[in-house]
Parts: sequence; structure tokens; C-alpha cells
Amino acid sequence: MHDTPKSDAGAAEKRSGVRRAFVASLTGTALEWYDFAVYSAAAALVFGDLFFPSEDPLTGTLLAFSTYAVGYVSRPLGGFVFGRLGDVIGRKKVLIATLVLIGVATFLIGLLPAYGTIGVAAPIALVVLRFAQGVGVGGEWGGAVLLSSEFGDPRRRGFYASAAQVGPPAGNLLANGVLAALGALLTEAQFESWGWRVAFLLSGVLVAFGLWIRAKLEETPVFKAMEAEKSRPEAPIREVFTTQPRALTAAILCRVGPDVLYAMFTVFVLTYATQELDMSRGSALAAVLIGSSVQVFLMPLAGALSDRVNRRLLYGVAAVAAAVWPFVFFPMAAGGSWLPLAAGVLVALVIHCCLYGPQAAFIAEQFSPRLRYTGSSLAYTLAGIIGGAIAPLLFTTLLSAYDSWVPLALYIALACSVSVVGVLLGRNPEAAVDEDAELAGPEPQAADLPLPR
Repeated sequence: MHDTPKSDAGAAEKRSGVRRAFVASLTGTALEWYDFAVYSAAAALVFGDLFFPSEDPLTGTLLAFSTYAVGYVSRPLGGFVFGRLGDVIGRKKVLIATLVLIGVATFLIGLLPAYGTIGVAAPIALVVLRFAQGVGVGGEWGGAVLLSSEFGDPRRRGFYASAAQVGPPAGNLLANGVLAALGALLTEAQFESWGWRVAFLLSGVLVAFGLWIRAKLEETPVFKAMEAEKSRPEAPIREVFTTQPRALTAAILCRVGPDVLYAMFTVFVLTYATQELDMSRGSALAAVLIGSSVQVFLMPLAGALSDRVNRRLLYGVAAVAAAVWPFVFFPMAAGGSWLPLAAGVLVALVIHCCLYGPQAAFIAEQFSPRLRYTGSSLAYTLAGIIGGAIAPLLFTTLLSAYDSWVPLALYIALACSVSVVGVLLGRNPEAAVDEDAELAGPEPQAADLPLPR
């Protein structure tokens, strides 16, 4: 029996919805992570002198990284508030709100006077705006993952959910690219005086673009089905903690290693290269830029690979590789040459792709559809506190205390071991695929997007 024109139109509309959701998830998350990443780079390069003046450069950097950590500590608030709303009022409305919040906060950082102008009010205002950034990111990630994965075939969840995972390297690439361009065009004094602000003020334009894309989307089919069946949760946070504690634990632990690895090779490596290896700021940024550009392409490939092999096995093997690599990287980069440093960062971020690409799907499928936004957001944000939030601070403290790379490598290895435990606790994708298929119905058989083969 041949498809009718009406059924063909319906299938075409579904495929179009999948493409729009994939693009909206990728671009929106990339824009929000641009905001987050430009702060991270500025904290490593200029915020110590501008907002936390001190005779000891290491102390200023340590204080700047403290505000970096605030962006992670505030994420659980975003996860609690926006995660709950995402399961109650819908994915789309919440994702628009988070994009506005982080965009406005980043724009205002670009206008913020430094310590020399308004004194202690400057670092206080910086912390408040950084807190707002973290709240926005905390509510963003879980929804971005669901936006793309709930429109797509649940059997290809690894690929579709990776749209949100491309956001951090894409945002990091854009942020470091803007900062590198400004550093090349401006003198050191100009960059530290006003040049860094340009990167933050660009956020206003980028967020407007992201809002335009997200406003055109419909709600996801899975949430529509939940509305039709009147199965939306009334107290999703309580339900997650009382009915799915193992899922939440597995999802939290699996994130710790990738967060620490990423903090090392995209944030602290800038400080390590400039202060310990006596390399220029431009050289350090270039190394991170190359690694991030490769991640943009490898992230969806890693997500697609996890749909074809056992996702838990891929994640576990990558976590072990991430634990071993720092013991190779630090001796390799010790000579202070740019090429070994860049190669070491590149390999680390390729390993990170094999963790972070499948991560969104792995976390989302730990929870039932009706609690998925809340559960994913809580896992993402709570893991950030024990993972990425404290990582730059611990790296700085360990290096200062021991003047050796060995404690840094041991710390990364320990964090990756925690992730292995999380993977062992997690469930396989098949159960989540069955839940989604039962709730939302069959997906069109034609290929929605050109998937990697």
C-alpha cells in the first residue's frame, strides 16, 4: 500500500521538525556556551588583574577562578527551577528564558567597571552576573538535549542529543577565536583596558539570533504526548529523588571525569602554558582553538558511534583513556614548545569527545520521559559542583603547593575513575528507547539527517 500525499506531508513535516530542533539545540547551546567560555578565558587571562588586584599574580588568578566556580555552584538552582518547569510547562518556553538570562548577564559583564574605578563593588557585581550565567546554563542543558533527542528517532538518541554537546566546543571555539583576534589586533594595554569587553558585548547580537531560531520551534512530540495523556508530574524534583535515586547517582558520577578533563585542557591549560611554560597568551589560545575546532566535528560522530556500539562500553573506555593521558601530556609539554602542547591538547579533547558526545544520550535515558528534564538538569548541575566548578581552583592550588604536574594528573585520573563507577551503575539505552517509542509513537523511516556511516 502506497503512502498518501497526506501521510507523505506528515512525514516531511516531522523530518523538518527534527532538522529545526537539531539546529536550534546546537546553535542555542553554542551561543550560551560562548558566553560561558568567554568568561572562562577572561578569568584565566585578565580578570585577576582587573577585578582582583594583588601583588602575587597567582593569588589574583586564584580569586578569578573563584568567580569561575560560582558559575558552576549556581547551576543547581537553574537545574531545580528550570528543570522542574521544563517537565511541567514544556521544553520550548524554558529554553527561551534561559537564553535571555545568560545573554543579558554576559552583556552586562562587558559594561562592568573594573576594580580601579569602583573598588570592591566591581568583583561583587562580577560574582552576581557570573551567578546569573550559571543559573541560565543550569536550566539550558537538559532542555537542549531533549529538544533535539525527543524530536528524533530514540534509536539514534546518541546522534540527536549530541547537538547540545557540540555547543560547548563550538562556543569555546567562537569565544577563543574572538579573544585571539582581539589579542592580535590590539596591543596588550588596549586588550586589558577595553578589548576584552568587545567579546562580552557581542553576546547581545548572538543571543538575538538564538532567540529567533528557538521562537520558531514547536513543542517536542514527547511533551505533547505527556500533555495529551495528562501524565505531566506535579512534583518532579521530589519524584526524581524518591523514585530514581540510582539513575540520578549514575548520571551525576558519569559527568565528573569529563568536566575535570575539559577544565584542564580548555581553561587551566591557558594558565599553565603562560605561567609555567613561559608561552605567550596567543600560543596557548591557539592550541585550545585547534582542539575545539576538531571537537565541533567529532562530537556528533562520537554520539552516532554510541548508537552503533554499546554506549556504556564506549564511555567507560574513553574514561580510562582520559585518566591515562595527563601522564603523557605533561612530560610531553614540559619543554615549552608549542607543537607538543597543541598536540597534547588535541588528543585530550578527542578523548573528551568520546565521553561528551554520548553523554547527553546516556544521561537522558537514565530517566523516564515525564521526569527527564528535571532528572537530566539535576544530574548535570550537581555534577558540575564536584567536577568542573572546583577543578581550576584545585589545579591552581595543587600546582602552587607541590610545584609539580603529578598531583594534577592524579586528580584527573581520580575524577575519571568516578565516572567509570557512574557508567557501571547506569542502564543501557534499550529501556529508554522502548519508553519513548511507546509514548510518542513511531518516527518516520526516512533519514531525517545525513547520519555518519
